Amino acid sequence: MNYRLGHGTIRNLTIITDLILINLGFILAYLTRYEFRWFATTTIQVPIEVYYGQMLLLTILLVVTFIQNRVWVRRRGEFWIDEVSRVGYATAAGVALMMAFTFFIQPLAFSRLLLIWVLLFIVLLIAFARLVRRWILDFLYRRGIGVDNALIVGSGEVSRGIIRTLLARPDLGYNAVGYLDEGSRENNIGSGRIPHLGSWLDLKSILSTQSIVNTVFIAVPSREHHKVEDLVRVCQQYGVNARVVPDLFQMSLNRVEFNNMAGIPMLSTREARISPAGKTVKRILDLLIVFLLAIPAGIITIVTAVAVKVESVGPAFFLQDRVGYQGQRFKMAKFRSMVVDADDQKAALRAMNEASGPIFKIKKDPRLTRVGRFIRRYSLDELPQLYNVFAGDMSLVGPRPPLADEVAQYQAWHMQRLEVRGGITGLWQVSGRSDLTFDEQCLLDIYYIENWSLALDLRILLQTIPHILFGRGAY
Repeated sequence: MNYRLGHGTIRNLTIITDLILINLGFILAYLTRYEFRWFATTTIQVPIEVYYGQMLLLTILLVVTFIQNRVWVRRRGEFWIDEVSRVGYATAAGVALMMAFTFFIQPLAFSRLLLIWVLLFIVLLIAFARLVRRWILDFLYRRGIGVDNALIVGSGEVSRGIIRTLLARPDLGYNAVGYLDEGSRENNIGSGRIPHLGSWLDLKSILSTQSIVNTVFIAVPSREHHKVEDLVRVCQQYGVNARVVPDLFQMSLNRVEFNNMAGIPMLSTREARISPAGKTVKRILDLLIVFLLAIPAGIITIVTAVAVKVESVGPAFFLQDRVGYQGQRFKMAKFRSMVVDADDQKAALRAMNEASGPIFKIKKDPRLTRVGRFIRRYSLDELPQLYNVFAGDMSLVGPRPPLADEVAQYQAWHMQRLEVRGGITGLWQVSGRSDLTFDEQCLLDIYYIENWSLALDLRILLQTIPHILFGRGAY
């Protein structure tokens, strides 16, 4: 049974923690001013009891400024730095009010430097507490603990965008339990394992029979916007939180640009791809890491190549035709992990395929050699692809380069994953690797392209390390 971490629970715990940290920050500021005497010496030793009244007053003022600046309103998906900025602004406003009050109250003991230390310590403590809260919630959400069960109501690219965001961002705390669209039960919008539960007309019956749904994302196309009010009313009837997502011409907000032309507001769309400047930065990062890994990778390459040659007849390396950036073909290098005639046996093993879509995967593939099974488990077979990265055919992070026969089976929306160079690792590899369906892999790849940043690449690279060390999801 899943315990749901309600907004009220998280909010109340946050408020209690902040109140404790506000007073702790005041105490640390007092110690810094009168005990440690940093940056300013003083011959006066004021007992801390004298400041208890000011501590209480500041706590009350900060409660007011925190409420006014919506510090305790949790925004899912908000960047940590933005959350800290609101905390800093609200704390500065509270300290400024405190200075104004002391001007009129004229307390026996007053120190402007003390209040500066108070401001610094409170912001630092609460900022760290917010970071710890994110770590804890992310840990729980990734294990399905405390998540909100979400139902998607809509169709087309908007619904698909919501699904890929929920898959890519488990830290948001949502678990997609199904989707409803405008068509029949046979329709598929590329949702992976998220079940199709029927049409929009079934929303009332589903909410009346399933108490597990906490949130409904409504993303109907613009031609059906007259139905939004009815759908929201149904959600309110059953006490379910409704979130309406505007379609903006069926485009993701990350692909919509707002600007003006001589004072005329303009809205334009751009392709789901990484900007030229982003590609340059990404390429520099690739080359830098390849050079740093050159010596240890070279040693491991020699040892692995010898092991592959000693165990079985055939070359140590395996070159395979792959489809890369914008459909360009290239030779992707790998260590040979299977018997030499593995491709000839593929047709006979087709019935054993355990992957969805055009991908061919077998967990206990009989074609694997003993060394091959080991290097597959720890992803050592991918090591020669550092050469592909150096040559510019691949990147360290990106969608896995597909085979030509796989691309021939792609739906139109799958082709978006070819808008960037393929990678050795990627977002779906650190989100489940081989355990994901093909549609889910594509959804995560497209999310990666639309939301690319240098920080995202670094995060994926860091998250790849434990996946390699512990062999998670690799076969």
